[in-house]
Amino acid sequence: AGGGRVETRLSRRRLAVLAVFSCYSLVNAFQWIQYSILSNVFAGFYGVSFTQIDWLSMVYMVAYVPLILPATWLLDARGLRLTALLGAGLNALGAWLKCGSLAPQRYPVTLAAQAVCAVAQVFILGLPSRIASVWFGPTEVSTACAVAVLGNQLGTAIGFLLPPVLVPNTPNDIDLMAHNIGIMFYGTAIVSTLLFFLTGVVFEEKPKYPPSHSQAVLQTKPPEDYSYKQSIINLFNNIPFILLLISYGIMTGVFYSVSTLLNQMIVTHYEGEEVNAGRIGLTLVVAGMVGSIICGLWLDYTKTYKQTTLIVYILSFIGLLVFTFTLDLGYLIVVFVTGGVLGFFMTGYLPLGFEFAVEITYPESEGTSSGLLNASAQIFGIVFTLVQGKLTTDYSPRAGNLFLCAWIFVGIILTALIKSDLRRHNVNSGIMNLDVKAVSGDS
Repeated sequence: AGGGRVETRLSRRRLAVLAVFSCYSLVNAFQWIQYSILSNVFAGFYGVSFTQIDWLSMVYMVAYVPLILPATWLLDARGLRLTALLGAGLNALGAWLKCGSLAPQRYPVTLAAQAVCAVAQVFILGLPSRIASVWFGPTEVSTACAVAVLGNQLGTAIGFLLPPVLVPNTPNDIDLMAHNIGIMFYGTAIVSTLLFFLTGVVFEEKPKYPPSHSQAVLQTKPPEDYSYKQSIINLFNNIPFILLLISYGIMTGVFYSVSTLLNQMIVTHYEGEEVNAGRIGLTLVVAGMVGSIICGLWLDYTKTYKQTTLIVYILSFIGLLVFTFTLDLGYLIVVFVTGGVLGFFMTGYLPLGFEFAVEITYPESEGTSSGLLNASAQIFGIVFTLVQGKLTTDYSPRAGNLFLCAWIFVGIILTALIKSDLRRHNVNSGIMNLDVKAVSGDS
């Protein structure tokens, strides 16, 4: 690019980086939900309560909150490659530790192994927007972020589908149950180890040339200009970001809670339907993956961050209301349809929140804003899962779902209050107006 400006190019490696990240993020999400969708099976196998099985999901949320600030600091101070290797490595370690918990009295071992996977997640969830910004061009960045988030959602989908098929409920044959659980645990460990090695081969800190002018501007800043503490202060002084922080936390917390308790909700009304509970979870997430891709493409095309976020929020609220009041009609097909509609909007919201945050907080680090959004989601997720679980057990699934509906309504109001100032978009479009052309090529 002429005029003394920095040359921008797209690296071919960017697709390999995105693919490997999406795959190990997938395995981590699979490990999150693999117990919850078989709550009754694992409660019987380990001889523990449903609440103790719920904690195998909630440990992901609990670990995230205190560790996200150190993990974000590590991403900003030591870079993308080290953070990616830590995430992939801990994911594999946790998977192998689970292989040591294949006996009824070993619940503490499986909880400890799940805690290691939970720490791995801290080094995974904040990376989609960083990978998208550092490796992808201005017209690809929202789509790349959506694809990176998609890996995690696909892992949740497979986590809903595969475990009920691999581990049928055999309460009268504990040895067979242990054998089936072993197939699931060892398979996961082998795949996650392979992905750890691939991460070491594929990941680099950044491409040779910046992919966009906004990245070129950030890369020309000397390191001493960046203060992690100042970045946190700037974000907490940014009112639109604070409103988004709470509204994102509510929506994603609701998704975590519904995912964790789905088996209990379905089995309450449809006894013996563990496999279909998994399929409903799969429908919810696959529909959400379609929603994510469509929302990512729509944002790249229109840049209507606030309007799209608000519309998706309102449609999620309507979806949850319909799901709540049709759950006990006695027709599983209705639950499949309403679950799919709910998933399309609720999961489609996840990459929207990330990208909206990067836009309204530029030039602050994407890792910091993503990390804070995820921390908010985990806090709400813990509270919602505990309260919804209690309401579902003591009263009915409807009582638990109505509690979540009330919170989503609060989120709609907060989203409507956000004033959007598209800082990153303004930098990129301003430079494009100066006729700087990005050259496609190899790094």
